[in-house]
Amino acid sequence: MRYAIPLVFFALLVGLLWFGLGNDPTKIPSPLVGKPAPAFELPRLYAADQTVSPDDLKGKVWLLNVFASWCVSCRAEHEVVSQFIRQHQVDVLGLNYKDEEADAKVWLQQFGNPYAVIAVDITGRTGIDWGVYGVPETFVMDKQGIIRHKFTGPLTEQAVNETLVPLINTLQQEKAL
Repeated sequence: MRYAIPLVFFALLVGLLWFGLGNDPTKIPSPLVGKPAPAFELPRLYAADQTVSPDDLKGKVWLLNVFASWCVSCRAEHEVVSQFIRQHQVDVLGLNYKDEEADAKVWLQQFGNPYAVIAVDITGRTGIDWGVYGVPETFVMDKQGIIRHKFTGPLTEQAVNETLVPLINTLQQEKAL
């Protein structure tokens, strides 16, 4: 009997951990989905005297792709994002997150710059406002500036084909208010 309580406790703990391992880490719910995109006005990477804001893209379906030069997963995702942008008529705003501008420019020169524009979030404050857990993350906005979907972790070809493209097609057919 002396060992029964610790054994039951240990079995419950193992069961909870086992259950947690079965969850998909890319399926983290976002309380921002269905709500207006958080406002920001950040400097542009290649034109620091100019700013970019979500309001600049109102009336369009667009993506916010959060990336950084120090992010290993971003390298794997970058080709998928680049290919998506080449194949679809969707503006993608890059959010360079907690990164040195010089490092970001070197990284983009090395891997290519597919973005319509890149905002610089050196402090990470805007990322916090958007509920960024880590990089990479991608948000889908409708024509009214409402967040319609969030991808946590690197975009894959499967996620693009099965989720992103059908969602983009649906959103592009909706009328802007």
